Amino acid sequence: MQNWYCYAKTVAEKTAWEEAKEKGVDLVVVNPVLVLGPLLQPTINASIIHILKYLTGSAKTYANSVQAYVHVMDVALAHILVYETPSASGRYLCGESVLHRGDVVEILAKFFPEYPIPSKCSDEVNPRVKPYKLTTQKLQDLGVEFTPVKQCLYETVKSLQEKGHLPVPKPQEDSIKIQS
Repeated sequence: MQNWYCYAKTVAEKTAWEEAKEKGVDLVVVNPVLVLGPLLQPTINASIIHILKYLTGSAKTYANSVQAYVHVMDVALAHILVYETPSASGRYLCGESVLHRGDVVEILAKFFPEYPIPSKCSDEVNPRVKPYKLTTQKLQDLGVEFTPVKQCLYETVKSLQEKGHLPVPKPQEDSIKIQS
């Protein structure tokens, strides 16, 4: 697939586990999925591009694929809880839910109908890809209550607007008045 980002993350974690074992370090890993929510940085990252392309009109269709999502604050809390829990060990998957891209664009279109969000899948030949299961029970046992993905998507778009990365469309009424 030549997904170098995921490959690099996998190799880095594998190396960390090898080094921890060799040096006797107690390593605990939090593996977040695609992170959404308010942007903490002034620039756009790869996770946000995934959502932004559906709002700007640069994506005319959505892929027949699935993706797992998590809120940035849930990722931060997961790291704190794992750090502060002496019994924490191993790997912790950090994600709220897995959605088909069609579900993502549907949610975005309901919240933000003023944007040119695609309504067509790029692959209309094959069956719709089914979401996979994501087990986050270890983090839930530590106290993480995941933010619903709908809220993650909403907050992401609002943050993009507030930081000037996504223009806020004028209400339809104003454009009608201007044309009159």
